[in-house]
Amino acid sequence: MRAPAIILVNPQMGENIGAAARVMGNFGLADLRLVAPRDGWPNPQAEAMAVGSPVLESARVFETVAEATADLSRVYATTARPRGMEKRVLTGRAAIAEARGALAAGEGTGILFGAERQGLENDAVAGADAILTLPVDPAFKSLNLAQAVAVVAYEWASGDPVPDAFTEMAPPAPRIEIDRLFEHFESELDRAGFFHPPDKTPLMINNLRSALIRARFTEQEARTFRGAIKALAIGRGKARIVRED
Repeated sequence: MRAPAIILVNPQMGENIGAAARVMGNFGLADLRLVAPRDGWPNPQAEAMAVGSPVLESARVFETVAEATADLSRVYATTARPRGMEKRVLTGRAAIAEARGALAAGEGTGILFGAERQGLENDAVAGADAILTLPVDPAFKSLNLAQAVAVVAYEWASGDPVPDAFTEMAPPAPRIEIDRLFEHFESELDRAGFFHPPDKTPLMINNLRSALIRARFTEQEARTFRGAIKALAIGRGKARIVRED
């Protein structure tokens, strides 16, 4: 098993089942298990909310939690309420990190989510290896079922690399291009009378260069910036001609 099973115990609203299936598909979780959904199965509201998520098509339905977890060797129970049990309590992030290790070792792993109205029954929590809880505000602990699945699904996916579409960026410009940008920028600033008083000029130049270096311009960005400097210089020259006329 490459990812933990998401097990919804006695879910009441088809919309929440569909939303959970949708976000599972978004974050690479494929194994959705339903334990005695209140309104039966299949559910039109779930289908509408899943927006075509393939996870919903492969969802399996069980009569009991025992049946849904029969092939698993590690189970986490999600709850925001203390249950008076001697159980390890983990954050979502810690539980997912532990689950990754278990899955890598070949252990079937699942995460239980309770019904919308009251969460998991004590029996389900008692049968779990550990409690998974989220840092919700104690004054308002009620979290939507699908949203709870979304948070855990995100924790699962956050250990993966950033998609290529966001990492394929142009490299920073070679220093010769940055030096040309400095020379061009400082030359125009000098012509405009920016460096005053003269004894502060070296410090002002160093400050400007430090700021521009932090930007880590690509070669194209450096050229665009120089184009902007040129346009401003030309515009200043036109304004001078208008005033002289």
